[in-house]
Amino acid sequence: MTQMRLTLRLDANGTPLLGHGKIRLLEQIGETGSISAAARAMGMSYRRAWLLVEAMNTTFARPLVSARPGGGGGAGLSAEGEAVLRLYREIEQAAREAVQGPLETLAGMCSSTP
Repeated sequence: MTQMRLTLRLDANGTPLLGHGKIRLLEQIGETGSISAAARAMGMSYRRAWLLVEAMNTTFARPLVSARPGGGGGAGLSAEGEAVLRLYREIEQAAREAVQGPLETLAGMCSSTP
C-alpha cells in the first residue's frame, strides 16, 4: 500500500509563515542550543538557517529564537518560540486525525509506485 504523509504549511496574509522546515529548525535549535549546530544537523548552511530565524523573529510579535546571555554564544527558543512549536505540533496532530480516513482511501487508489 502507498504510504501517505500529511505535511502542513501555515500562511499568514498570503505569505508562508511556518512549515515543516522552519519547525524542524526550531526543534534543532532547542535541542542543540545553537543556530550553527542546528543548521549542520539539517544539512543547510548557517546563512540559510540564520535567514529563516530572522524571518520568523520579525514575523512574530516577539522573537522565537534568542541569543543566550553570558558571552558564551549560542541560541535558544524563547517562551514564544516554545509556544509556537507546541501549537504547530498540536495543529499538525489534529489535522492528521481529521484526514486519516480520506488519506487511507486516497492511498488505496494510488499505484504502488506513484
